[in-house]
Amino acid sequence: MPSSIAVRIDPRAGAPPAADAIRCLTMAHAAAGSTSPASPPSDAQRAEEARVAADLARRVAGGDTAAEGELVALYSHGVLFLLRRLTRRPELADDLHQETFRIVLERLRGPGIEDPRRLGGFVHRTARNLFLAAARKEARRKTDGETALPHVGDPRPSALDATLRGERASLVRRLLAELRPERDRQILLRYYLAEEPKTRLCTALGLTGEHFDRVLYRAKRRFRELLERSEKRRRLGAGM
Repeated sequence: MPSSIAVRIDPRAGAPPAADAIRCLTMAHAAAGSTSPASPPSDAQRAEEARVAADLARRVAGGDTAAEGELVALYSHGVLFLLRRLTRRPELADDLHQETFRIVLERLRGPGIEDPRRLGGFVHRTARNLFLAAARKEARRKTDGETALPHVGDPRPSALDATLRGERASLVRRLLAELRPERDRQILLRYYLAEEPKTRLCTALGLTGEHFDRVLYRAKRRFRELLERSEKRRRLGAGM
């Protein structure tokens, strides 16, 4: 992921006092389309939301790091709710959540946005656009004959599974030696190459079954990145 933003994004963090006034309104916007829609905001609420949004945009543009934290705290819960509903994949939602605020803060620090009073809408559009881009990228991979990474807990084998078990074991072992952290390397080696059962690995690594699936998912994603870089170097070396 590109350079990190200046504030830590923690969806569990509470909003600062300046943001409390419109937190519920922001959450209602993120939950649009649910079976229990919130009442429409009043004119006074809309005006307050626009005032706070414009003030945050102005302060971020001026280099106020406290304003960056307030912005994240204000919109973080709504954005994460939206992305988890769209993706149904917690790890992907978390990644897109981080990327959303990186883009928003960089935009505000730089050229700014057309209407700072509508900052909330800009934040949520950014999140949706990132989701759509991720969906298109996954669709292209399928079209190109590359099976996308399975959802967490998906028992069906992927193209990566086949690679790990197939004839390219020597390449896989070399790439695994480069993989970090160590737990990622061990879980792929032992699960795919040594074919140790999941229950034994969970006991050895102190993981629950659900946690094992998440760790395995992330390890496979990191391995895929190594594999793609290796293939790119090979094609460049062959003049392809």
